[in-house]
Amino acid sequence: MAAIVRLSSVCRRGVKPLFYQSTLLARPLVVPYKNQEQPYQLTARIHSSQALYAGSGSKAASLHWTAERVLSILLLAMGPVAYFNPSPVIDYSLAAALTLHGHWGIGQVLTDYVHGDKKIKMANRSLFLVSTITFAGLCYFNYNDVGICKAIALLWSK
Repeated sequence: MAAIVRLSSVCRRGVKPLFYQSTLLARPLVVPYKNQEQPYQLTARIHSSQALYAGSGSKAASLHWTAERVLSILLLAMGPVAYFNPSPVIDYSLAAALTLHGHWGIGQVLTDYVHGDKKIKMANRSLFLVSTITFAGLCYFNYNDVGICKAIALLWSK
């Protein structure tokens, strides 16, 4: 039978969550040394994002998470709608939704894997530039070519 853990012990309201406390993010490592009788401890720090330490009254992370999920569900529905009911409104909505979905996704990858202030600033600027160019390219495709809806229909028809 699975062990039952009280939710309040994992995430207490008004207090930092139990598993993200700074004392638990440093784990000791015992290293034996050749010339000493007793081993000594090294401490390894685990990097954690600043969003974990946001104030308990902050709802920005929760709203962002909800917006990501709503956008993902909308994208699931927009594919068939684009195929069965193509229109310029759907074309430009797809352009905005696809760009925003990609921007948020790559932003999370950058948050996880890019460290250092200068590198983070450069990566975020590059991401913003790529997202802007992507949106402009999709809008150009919608205006001067067949559009995203008809392109999806052409891909599915062959």
